[in-house]
Amino acid sequence: MEDSERFEERSFSNGDVYIGKIKGMLPHGKGKYTWSDGTVYEGDWVNGKMTGKGLITWPTGAKYEGEFSGGYLHGHGTFTHSTGCIYSGGWRMDAHHGIGRKEYSNSDIYEGLWKEGIREGCGRYSWENGNTYIGNWKSGKIDGRGVMKWANDDIFDGCWINGLKQGSGVYRFADGGLYIGTWSKGLKDGRGTFYPAGSKQPSLKKLCSLNSDDGLLLNTEKHTATKQKFTRSFSEKISVSGRSKSSRQICHRTSSLDANCIIQDPAGDCICRDSSPTLSQTFNESQSEASGVNSLLYEREYMQGVLIMERIRNYSEIPHKNKRQNTFSVKQAKKSSWIDIFGGSRSYYLKLNLQLGIRYTVGKITPVPAREVRSSDFGDRARIRMYFPKEGSQLTPPHCSIDFYWKDYCPMVFRNLREMFKLDAAEYMMSICGDSGLRDISSPGKSGSIFFLSQDDRFVIKTLKKYELKVMLNMLPKYYHHVGSYENTLITKFFGLHRITLRGGKKVRFVVMGNMFCTELHIHRRYDLKGSTQGRYTDKDKINSNTTLKDLDLKYEFHMDKKLRESLFKQISLDCMFLESQHIIDYSLLLGLHFRAPENLKALVEPPRLPQPQHGLPSEDGKYLLWCYFRT
Repeated sequence: MEDSERFEERSFSNGDVYIGKIKGMLPHGKGKYTWSDGTVYEGDWVNGKMTGKGLITWPTGAKYEGEFSGGYLHGHGTFTHSTGCIYSGGWRMDAHHGIGRKEYSNSDIYEGLWKEGIREGCGRYSWENGNTYIGNWKSGKIDGRGVMKWANDDIFDGCWINGLKQGSGVYRFADGGLYIGTWSKGLKDGRGTFYPAGSKQPSLKKLCSLNSDDGLLLNTEKHTATKQKFTRSFSEKISVSGRSKSSRQICHRTSSLDANCIIQDPAGDCICRDSSPTLSQTFNESQSEASGVNSLLYEREYMQGVLIMERIRNYSEIPHKNKRQNTFSVKQAKKSSWIDIFGGSRSYYLKLNLQLGIRYTVGKITPVPAREVRSSDFGDRARIRMYFPKEGSQLTPPHCSIDFYWKDYCPMVFRNLREMFKLDAAEYMMSICGDSGLRDISSPGKSGSIFFLSQDDRFVIKTLKKYELKVMLNMLPKYYHHVGSYENTLITKFFGLHRITLRGGKKVRFVVMGNMFCTELHIHRRYDLKGSTQGRYTDKDKINSNTTLKDLDLKYEFHMDKKLRESLFKQISLDCMFLESQHIIDYSLLLGLHFRAPENLKALVEPPRLPQPQHGLPSEDGKYLLWCYFRT
């Protein structure tokens, strides 16, 4: 038969040779193909493409042995570079993908997850000099929660962004000293506590809770790196005439595959630095202070690596919760109206339901042609309703939560608001409904509401009481007009208003808001200003890195550009007039301060960097940045 497999040896005019089984006019089955440049593939073929298991070797000495699909390195296999770099693990379309182990030519080793040729997810990286990192990676860089252990036995357990310590963390020195605090761009920034070697230190349980519960301290920003991909190597069919793929093309593609392996080498990758600029400084600091009294500790505040405040305290002076306090707090928690809704797993189910509902709503309203809002868009009938059974339906996907009913209020209004705030619908969904999920944060007030924070810190989700929902719906038309008229408004940005109803009739209402302090810069001071002096101060013993201070705690004078000052005060006046027109009196001005380190000190602790765009209001002398927002 014409299409039956037969064994043949064929030579092509360009010098390529194929020996093996052929089906029709194409290699099919076991066979060996030798290109004129010396590249050799021996293994399985399907309809002219390398598919199955095989071995390919290049003239440079590089080789790959493993699985192929459609002419690509695809499946599981081992690639050995001519320089000695070896990767063994999953492949997808010529790129490292899935679980894999890579040993670089400089003896560094990475074991963990890959995505399209880049380290992505959980992994362990061991440097040749003895340093080790175990934790999360993003776009090829250390990013997320992770533990770094240096060769001198110093250990940092905390959060990272773009290869640098960022957010809350615990730094344990080799001599036993301990520092708990916050970092920004690899430098200590904000308040923290140093426990000298030999002193009484927090328990392991408390340290774990500090790292898991202090997510609110993190000011993260998405860093998107340009992803490097392997070029397509063997995608075209090999015809009998050899016209569709010449040996020169194969040689070019295989050499690009080798080059990419070299690019991935962390020896030349700036994000894989194994120490921060202040490592030697902090280590010496630990050594010099370890001789202190065992019961002493040091409460400190840093400004971009510069120590600006230190208070020595006795460990016994720090307030500790006793059993009675713990019992009391549990009883108080039971009074919250949200606690019993989902049982012990309420937080998990609530977050999952929110993601399912928001994904459905945004996906449904986004394709609708843009138009101006009408009065009916604010009415009682302006709702999207959907039932989400656990097993799924024709309109909803199956899920692992509990059955619930979803209601979205004024979808067209909030769709236009998101566009007004220059928020892309895809970014909105990815931020809230992405794989990273939502984080629980403790309530800063006495409302008893549950708060969630998106993984990129851009959005805050707050549960509402029924009357609060009615107030928001009543003010929504005027709010829409106000934020549309004044793009520099300081009033909180609202992105969605929703409700979840369970089968038993229990309802949870919530609003999606913009996070006021979503910035890569560390907010050193937060103030909640009401313009009153009655009880508007904070007990000094209760102030920590998470504390929001009050009116009488503000001791600074701000010197601003005259035009900027006039513009700010005019906007505050307009916003206050709007809140007054809505009969809202319980509001305050949320003020955030970021202090810039003095230039003469900053140069000692921070390496030269390219100037970064700022989003706050600068002072005349450039010593601080201001963030101002109204919150109700």
